[in-house]
Amino acid sequence: MERLVGKKAPSFQMNGVKGDGSDFVKVNLDDYKGKWLVMFFYPLDFTFVCPTEITGFSKRIADFKKENAELLAVSCDSEHSHKAWINGDLGKIEFPIASDITKKVSNEYGILIEEEGISLRGLFIIDPEGVVRYSVVHDLNVGRSVDETLRVLKAFKTGGLCAIDWAEGDANL
Repeated sequence: MERLVGKKAPSFQMNGVKGDGSDFVKVNLDDYKGKWLVMFFYPLDFTFVCPTEITGFSKRIADFKKENAELLAVSCDSEHSHKAWINGDLGKIEFPIASDITKKVSNEYGILIEEEGISLRGLFIIDPEGVVRYSVVHDLNVGRSVDETLRVLKAFKTGGLCAIDWAEGDANL
């Protein structure tokens, strides 16, 4: 698989559901032009680790909005499964969940586990011009850190060189 970081993000159009579970939506990469996009893939609805990540990111939506960033969750489940989950066990969240039921987007982003028909935990930060600036991909059992995602987003927004453990307010190199 070709690396994505530093290249134009693969375009996508997916069906999804609003975070409040009220209606279906279509999402595509062009919807996020001019904003930062934090797009994160998770394996399946109605599981154990996934809701902790989704609700964790949702609780911090104001921090992402402050950085001119939008959030988009994606899994290979249908938009109908997403809607049932939001209106049931998951509860309302502050961003849409998209359905990659065709598995095309997971494949293009290099995180599809073909034999299982699900995606790895992949998180991509895409800049306002549509370029992938950050990618982290790992196995299914461990959730991602909202704090680290925000730290990396803020570091990229400085436009400078950021040393290890750079934090907001630190000088660039």
